[in-house]
Amino acid sequence: QVTLVESGGGSVQAGGSLKLSCAASAFIFSTCSMGWYRQAPGKERELVSTITSGGTTIYADSVKGRFTIVRDNAKNTLYLQMNNLKIEDTAAYYCAACKKGTIFQSWGQGTQVTVSS
Repeated sequence: QVTLVESGGGSVQAGGSLKLSCAASAFIFSTCSMGWYRQAPGKERELVSTITSGGTTIYADSVKGRFTIVRDNAKNTLYLQMNNLKIEDTAAYYCAACKKGTIFQSWGQGTQVTVSS
């Protein structure tokens, strides 16, 4: 059974930084596309960033230049470095693994990020 465990969320002031981690197990991590999504209260889940098995990355316009997605295939871990955080980045952040077509097949439980002024 695929397991994705996120960590690294927390509370930070605007302009601060956080680094999220997603520890993956029970699948061949290096062969899968991975991604980060987020969901703010009252809003739909939205794409933050994705990275293919080959390292190609995509970012939402709202986070470009501030967030960096990185995968460590040796550690089966996905990261999201978030800098210059804004209040509107407040959300639950979810790790996603392994696309079938355009849809990610597995999801973590999420980690909360709260940015205050």
